[in-house]
Amino acid sequence: MQEYKHYPVMAKEATEALNCQSGLLYIDATLGGGGYSRLILEKISPNGRLISFDVDIDAVNASREYLKDYENLTIVNDSYTNIKKYLQANNINEITGGVVFDLGASIPQLTSKERGFSFLSDSKLDMRFNRFGDFSAYDVVNDYKEEELVRIFSEYGEERFSKRIAKKIIEKRRIKKIETTKELVDIIFEATPRIKSKIHPATRVFQAIRIEVNHELDNIKNTLNDVLTLLANNAILSIVTFHSLEDRIVKQFFKHYSKEWVGEQNVFDYNAPLLELVNKKPITASEEEVRINPPSRSAKLRVAKRINK
Repeated sequence: MQEYKHYPVMAKEATEALNCQSGLLYIDATLGGGGYSRLILEKISPNGRLISFDVDIDAVNASREYLKDYENLTIVNDSYTNIKKYLQANNINEITGGVVFDLGASIPQLTSKERGFSFLSDSKLDMRFNRFGDFSAYDVVNDYKEEELVRIFSEYGEERFSKRIAKKIIEKRRIKKIETTKELVDIIFEATPRIKSKIHPATRVFQAIRIEVNHELDNIKNTLNDVLTLLANNAILSIVTFHSLEDRIVKQFFKHYSKEWVGEQNVFDYNAPLLELVNKKPITASEEEVRINPPSRSAKLRVAKRINK
């Protein structure tokens, strides 16, 4: 297995936005290689506390070694969707400092030949962040109906040739199950016309399948609502997204809860804003960071503070 090396995008900006203080509790929702966690720990040790989550056991094992010198860190091998459940089970009622999310897949995940995320190498169709999950890309490609494939390719991949690709997948799998990334890439090439583009023809379809397998968009929506109820007054939400679908969810969530709002129809139920936007426009990676790590060019950082609790 390859060494787990993950470049934490806008790590300085995302962690500085937390305004880290000793004595407070912070959550790293997406531990990865431990880059964000380390920067937080450097600022809050020895009296602050950090709890870091990751569903990927490879990331957890790598970070446990990388961060082994910090006694005020708890690493949880679980999805960030279970932050609320974990805290309640451990009698923690509030997140007093803040939460950071890095919603991108890591380089080790995307480039691993074993895990089936990449269209650049041939491997079994997989794409699970949780290696012990029982639902994979193989199930999506071989079991979904044509209209379901069209939907996820269109919604999650914004793929203009969704119908052609879905139809070709159905046609091919009637003859033989589609088992590898190369087989899927060949189908995509066969189904789509040759056009000039900076991105690989399989990029959008692979992104869509990955999102579907890992329930990424639903997880973001549900977890943001959970975390909002746990944040103490002045605690910070610092969120890095990597594609427009994620960013749209975060932007709409921040917008909704940063405005005064009333109840439905004739119920005059006034509610004060629950969030204050720290940056009205997203922060993007510097030219220097993009030069060092080209995938960071698509990243956006949005930050908000909990108020009126």
